[in-house]
Amino acid sequence: MNLTLSNPTASAPDSADDGVWLACIDCEWTGAPFDEIRYRCPDCDGLLEVRYADHPTFDDFEGHGVWRYADALPVESGVSIEEGNTPLYEVPTIEDETGVNALRVKHEGMNPTGSFKDRGMTLGVKVAEKLGVSRLACASTGNTSAALACYGARAGTEVLVLLPAGKVAAGKVAQASLHGARILEVDGNFDDCLDIVSELANRGEAYLLNSLNPFRLEGQKTIGLEIIEQFRDQTGDLPDRIVLPVGNAGNTSALFKAFRELVAAGELTSDEVPVLTGVQAEGAAPMVEAVENDADEIRRWDEVETIATAIRIGNPVNSPKALPAIRETGGTAVAVTDEEITDAQRTLARDGIGVEPASAASVAGLRKLRESGEITADENVVCLTTGHLLKDPDAAAAAGVEPEPVPADTDDVLDLLHR
Repeated sequence: MNLTLSNPTASAPDSADDGVWLACIDCEWTGAPFDEIRYRCPDCDGLLEVRYADHPTFDDFEGHGVWRYADALPVESGVSIEEGNTPLYEVPTIEDETGVNALRVKHEGMNPTGSFKDRGMTLGVKVAEKLGVSRLACASTGNTSAALACYGARAGTEVLVLLPAGKVAAGKVAQASLHGARILEVDGNFDDCLDIVSELANRGEAYLLNSLNPFRLEGQKTIGLEIIEQFRDQTGDLPDRIVLPVGNAGNTSALFKAFRELVAAGELTSDEVPVLTGVQAEGAAPMVEAVENDADEIRRWDEVETIATAIRIGNPVNSPKALPAIRETGGTAVAVTDEEITDAQRTLARDGIGVEPASAASVAGLRKLRESGEITADENVVCLTTGHLLKDPDAAAAAGVEPEPVPADTDDVLDLLHR
């Protein structure tokens, strides 16, 4: 099944459950959504998507947050901690600097655990309950583990997380620890962790809730639905482009799915779909390499390094969904340096928005693509920021100003201020 904006709505197969089914993106396999645990196609090992017989319009949505969009999701409710409904901020300093027509920042760090991962977990943990599993598991660069530990605790389910030893920001490890997850530090990188946890899932030892899980991406697609509604409410227009950090490429895939379904519902034309533009750190940029080389698949990078720990990933599992997302919308992908990421983090802070380094990659990418002329001055742009400043306090402190020591005396304070 080609992932295009022009695909007609499919008829529900016999295996569908109330108009919902799983489908392989590579072959013609379809199957029931909840009868059996599946992460990949049983026929060709391709990635799976959740598909629907009917697609709701914006008039069908009510409430707020992720579950405002319940009619576009495979279950009616989730294990919820009021996730979603994150702000779409104006950023006057960056808008003036880049000179685009309108610029907004969608700050997913304002979710309950401080990252966009909560959107996937509210749905994924609910599906896990529906499937009757007893242990949830993930590999993580930090944010996934924090979200899964939190939502797993809310559901009263055991949680196992595998982290690359010494490569995860302390704030994220602390979250997973406090919420009671069992944490294993693996002598390897994130991709090694994902290999192991995927094998555990295949052996029936745990339910995998990385973005390989198609239900998790259903929650994340609500980012795209919110962006369309919020941008239209604020400006009276639609965004022309969304610039977003790319790690495992789940958000790129999820946003594209949201927009494909809005086209199927008649809410957007294919020409109105925002251009999806991915940003990676130079030290972990396999998606950029594939886009620049017009390759059909990514080449796994075994050695990756960047200050942006949340996107320090060398083998994005969702690349078979994300590459069509970028190409079908007329987008591109760009790599930025750690120095460019840190400078963008500082600039966002000057506009009052505190994000972790990986989040700032989107603004660094916007700057680079404006300079090259890829993004033009007449565009309406949304930059997606995915995690809160306090996710990585060490990086924030290093990017900020140094404290100044002073004696405990008012005159000494005034003397220092007047120098």
